[in-house]
Amino acid sequence: MSLRGLPVRPSVLRMQPYAAPQEGRFGKLRLDFNENTLGCSPAVLRALRGLSARQISMYPEYQRATARIARALGLRPGELHLANGGDDTLRLVFDVFVEPGSTVLFPEPTFPMYRVFAQLFGARTVSPRFDAEMNFPVKQILAALRRRPSVLFLANPNNPTGNLLAPADLRRILRAARHTVVVVDEAYVEFSGWSAASWIRRHANLVVARTFSKASGIAGLRLGALIARPESIELFRRVAPPFNVNAAALAAGEAVVRDKAAIRRYVAEVRRAREEFAQCVAQLGYRSYPSVGNFLLVDFGKRGPEIVKKLERKGILLRDRGNEFGRRGFVRVSIGTRGDMRRLAAALTKLTPARPL
Repeated sequence: MSLRGLPVRPSVLRMQPYAAPQEGRFGKLRLDFNENTLGCSPAVLRALRGLSARQISMYPEYQRATARIARALGLRPGELHLANGGDDTLRLVFDVFVEPGSTVLFPEPTFPMYRVFAQLFGARTVSPRFDAEMNFPVKQILAALRRRPSVLFLANPNNPTGNLLAPADLRRILRAARHTVVVVDEAYVEFSGWSAASWIRRHANLVVARTFSKASGIAGLRLGALIARPESIELFRRVAPPFNVNAAALAAGEAVVRDKAAIRRYVAEVRRAREEFAQCVAQLGYRSYPSVGNFLLVDFGKRGPEIVKKLERKGILLRDRGNEFGRRGFVRVSIGTRGDMRRLAAALTKLTPARPL
C-alpha cells in the first residue's frame, strides 16, 4: 500500500532515524549501548515481585514515587517530573520550547536524539564541532547564543567523547543564555560525580535531564526525569501524557534510589574497568580519549569497521561512530565489569598485529 496522497509531515520524510540497538542481542557481551552489564539491583527485582495484580490493572499514581525520588536526589517534589525514559525527557523539552523554525543548538558529535527531535519538530540546528582533541567548543557555543536559539542541549558527560564540561564554562554559558533554555543531559552523572541539578535554584533557564537506564540498570523499564524550577516542571506536566510512566518503572525507581550502595559498587567497578581497559588499548597501539562516563571513545584507525565486525562474530558488540567524525575508525566502547573488559581485551589482542620491537 502506498502512502502517496496521505498527509505525512514533511519533517518526518526528511529526518534520519536513530540507529536503535539491533535485535538478537541477548547472550552477547553488549558493549554498544552503555547499558549496565551487571543487571539491576536485587532491590528492584523485589519491588517488581511485590506489585499486586490490582496495581498492574489500574492506572499508576505518581505523587509518592515523585516525592521519594525527589528526596533521594536532594530535590523538592515540585522540582522533579518523571518521564518514560531519557528520550521522553527530551521530547517534553521540545514540546514546550521548540516550534517549527526555532533554532536548536548543540555541539557535535553528541547524543544523536537531539538532532532527530530537531528534525521531527522542523527546527533549525546549529552544531559547533568538538576539535580533534575532543575539546568542547566553548567559544563557538557562546557566539551562537548571541542569536538567541530556543534550546541548547549539553550532554554532560558528553556521549561519545566522554569529557565533562567544566563548571566554570557551564556558568559562563548559563549567563550568556539569557533567552535560551539550557538542557544539561546528565545520563552518566553517577560515573562523573558532578551534577548541575542544584543550580536550578540560581538559573531559571536551566533544565537537567536524567535517566535510570545507565548506572541504575533499569533501561528495560524506561524511566527518566526532568529537574527544573517548579514553573518549568508545571509546563512539562501540562504537555505530558497523563499515564506515560508505568507502575513497574515507578516501583523500580523507588527501589533504585533506596539502594544507593548497589550503584556505588557498580560505578566503582566500572571506573576500575575503564582505567584497566584504557591501558590495554594504549598497549595495543590504539588511541583512546579521557572519559568520565561508562564508555571509552577509541580510535582504531582504518581497521575500525573490520574490528567491530570481527568482534561481533565473537559475540562482542561495540558501537561504530565513524560516521559522526567524518572518517572510519572511531568506536565507542561501553565499559562493563572488569571481567567483561578482560574478555574484550583478550579478543582485541588476537585481532591486533604484533607491534615491532
